[in-house]
Amino acid sequence: MATMVDVARSAGVSVATVSHVLNDTRPVLPGTRQAVLTAIEELGYTPNTLARSLVTSRTRSIGLAVSAISNPYFTEILQGVEAGALEHGYSLLIADPHDDPEHERKVVQLLHERRVDGMIVAPSADPDALVSYLGRHSVPTVFLDRVVETPSADAPPFDQVCAENVEPTAHLVTHLAGLGHRRIGLVAGLPGLSTTRERITGYRYGLAAAGLPYDERLLAHGDSESAAAERATATLLSRAAPPTALVTANNAMTIGALRALRERGLSTPGDLALCCFDDFAWADLFEPRLTAVAQPSRDIGAHAVRLLLDRLAAPDRTARVLRLPCAFVHRTSCGCPDQSEQSEQSQKGNIS
Repeated sequence: MATMVDVARSAGVSVATVSHVLNDTRPVLPGTRQAVLTAIEELGYTPNTLARSLVTSRTRSIGLAVSAISNPYFTEILQGVEAGALEHGYSLLIADPHDDPEHERKVVQLLHERRVDGMIVAPSADPDALVSYLGRHSVPTVFLDRVVETPSADAPPFDQVCAENVEPTAHLVTHLAGLGHRRIGLVAGLPGLSTTRERITGYRYGLAAAGLPYDERLLAHGDSESAAAERATATLLSRAAPPTALVTANNAMTIGALRALRERGLSTPGDLALCCFDDFAWADLFEPRLTAVAQPSRDIGAHAVRLLLDRLAAPDRTARVLRLPCAFVHRTSCGCPDQSEQSEQSQKGNIS
């Protein structure tokens, strides 16, 4: 196996120069750097990551803590994070906090103890313990998907990246209202999450824009997961005046809502029109095809990596919050006529 001494001999430089090229610990002339890189390639030299971390005080690893990794939305975010990390020579350590504040703090502590250079976290509905831990230990961190509105005073600056939530949800409501619906329900997410608050706000904005009153009996919490959404949908359908149209606030809750409709022998959109927040790979295979808001999930993951690397390079820089636009994917579960794939693509539009 080739060693650093072999690389130095082949490139005609000192071992110290090879170390500087590998660890970016001192500027090296472009020609010299290229000679070292060529020697590394020709000899098949593999740097010792542990030894490098002792020199640079960095492990070139990122901790990623997101709940429900099996959820297609978070899976795509993970893919975006992974691609961005690998592009810059970083590895990932992944943990699932299960949307539980106590477990969240524990898994973040475990990632921190693995000496990750920084973290990317989708915070829970009660992130106080998380924020406190990150603040005490000055851990470079980016929050994604859910924003933390009021970090504690002793916390470091947290960069954040997420999708727009208010306007896209309002768009789903006004679309259904434009089809003649006057009782439009919402299956909302887990209370306390910023995404839940913002999508409820969008729902209410959409009702107001359509000239419809807000009726709290048409809103039920599906807690961001399928089983609870099935129960929430059943509750809405049992009302004396049930909704004629429904907005579901994430993909897992869409599945729960569809189960509730099937259990009652109801059809979509014949008995109940449906629009959902979150598009997913098989939404186009349902019958009817699901009208949805598509989040830029991979872009969210990729932007989170860039924000974290910028934070590592400049720890005192001003914190940034990025809001990425969503796309409206117009299909048939809302009650609109079917359309060809080409027509569907032409009707995809960013909502910001």
